[in-house]
Amino acid sequence: MVIVDPEADDQQVGTVVDRITGILSAHGGEISGVDRWGRRKLAFEIDRKAEGFYVVIRFTGVSEALAELDRVLALADDVIRFKI
Repeated sequence: MVIVDPEADDQQVGTVVDRITGILSAHGGEISGVDRWGRRKLAFEIDRKAEGFYVVIRFTGVSEALAELDRVLALADDVIRFKI
């Protein structure tokens, strides 16, 4: 699951999803589904933001892909929080 900045437009959210699917595909992973839940209220504020754009991506992959995905998402400016 990825929570994207609520001020991001659909193009920026699409870029984050494309980046994730590209990393997983490059490492032999398989995407089984992408659910865009939309803008929702956060349980608590993160960086003074009360909302976020939720995206859930279901996939299978190897541990090398997860390490790379963790590194890339930690550096992404558009991503508020993520959980692998």
